Amino acid sequence: MRKKSVKKNYVYNMLYQLLIIMLPIITTPYLARRLGAHGNGIYGYTISIVTYFILFGSLGINMYGQREIAYAQKDRELRSKRFWELIIIKAITMSISALTFYVFFCNGRSYSAYYKILLLEMLANVIDISWFYQGMEDFKKTVIRNFIVKIISVICIFTFVKTHADLSKYLYIYVFSTLFGSLSLWFGLGKYVERPKKLKFVYHIPLIISMFIPQIAIQIYTVLDKTMIGFILQDMNEVGYYEQSQKIIKILLTIITAVGTVMMPRIANCYAEGDKKRIKAYMRKTFNFIFMLAFPLMFGIMIVAKTFSPLFFGPGYDKVPLLMSILSLIILFISMSNVTGTQFLLSTKRQKEFTISVVIGALVNFVCNLILINLFKSYGAAIATVIAEFTVTAVQLYFVRNDFDIKEILKSSKNYLFSALIMLVVCVLISKIMVGRMTLIITQVVVGGLVYLGVLAFLKDKLLRYIIRLVTRKAKKIIKK
Repeated sequence: MRKKSVKKNYVYNMLYQLLIIMLPIITTPYLARRLGAHGNGIYGYTISIVTYFILFGSLGINMYGQREIAYAQKDRELRSKRFWELIIIKAITMSISALTFYVFFCNGRSYSAYYKILLLEMLANVIDISWFYQGMEDFKKTVIRNFIVKIISVICIFTFVKTHADLSKYLYIYVFSTLFGSLSLWFGLGKYVERPKKLKFVYHIPLIISMFIPQIAIQIYTVLDKTMIGFILQDMNEVGYYEQSQKIIKILLTIITAVGTVMMPRIANCYAEGDKKRIKAYMRKTFNFIFMLAFPLMFGIMIVAKTFSPLFFGPGYDKVPLLMSILSLIILFISMSNVTGTQFLLSTKRQKEFTISVVIGALVNFVCNLILINLFKSYGAAIATVIAEFTVTAVQLYFVRNDFDIKEILKSSKNYLFSALIMLVVCVLISKIMVGRMTLIITQVVVGGLVYLGVLAFLKDKLLRYIIRLVTRKAKKIIKK
């Protein structure tokens, strides 16, 4: 099998991850005004509840399956067995979870009408096989086939969602877009898998459980915040503020964490072949790459949040700018833990250490949420999330201290931190002399970006010089053609 390009797979996977959240991002200004903070709060709260049942139904098979398929990339028979074994296990466990969800949430409870719609989200999760293509390092297929579905769903939202009473219509569009996107991936599957002769399910159970525990912990500190805001405060407006502030952070995180999804199967394959030298080389490059992106994005959010929020979300979201600024800190922490955790610890079968790190993070998040939400409402949840993500990153760095030089890794970020700070100062000065929201944002983004790259160029940053050489070579090839 021909070896895939990491750079191409990164681009494809980044596009795929962007597409997964493209619908809420593209439609956010529209939905923020049509559904209001209350409607968006109900959406965020009900989605957070169904997420727990999807989690228990899927048992962490997506991440485990990606790794197992990566190990069996070159063995058609083995990867066929692994695929069918895992898809059958997932169908059984998700059916049990869906039945439990229906019994407890779809019969007479608050928002039961919305929960019934979200049952379809669980079906979509059963037939989602994007993990298989990620394990095969074939990211192009998932991007192309989901693109059409997402475009149609965006059109449907602007056509059918007009007032706050149309929340159920929005949920239907959301679940059917996910469902059809998952279905589309089954076409052409025969190219990669065949009908297996004999299936073994017991082999996977202890391995799945070992990866399921950290998945529970991860969901606790990524979803529990919205659930606890709604449960403790009984105020869907506060959930709505938090939901909206997270959307922008998530789209920026996707750009960075896409590299972790791409590198996980590549490192897993290197690990299977015993090539530790290449693993370390990939890790060093990835850390430099995420530092280059994380610092300007983090400071960039802080710079434009106050101006961007009312322009993007409209009136009624006064809490969002500060929430965005607080949550921007997780861009750096999640980017780093994505490298140490998803990319390295899981790829090299060190689930125990990964599990410990995220369980600690989950406990920290729960305790902090319990205290801070009562004191500061949605701001408290944002602070708790930052503390939890920092904790996970710190614990994982401790676990990999013997594999990599942590001081050297942190030291490699100095160019990007310094350049981003210069960018921050310049953009703050711009805000003092300019008026007009749109003009100010555009000026800060353009000038800030040029300043950041200019300082990196002045510092003769190696990664920037490598990217420039790469782009130049590509441009020359295009011109010659």
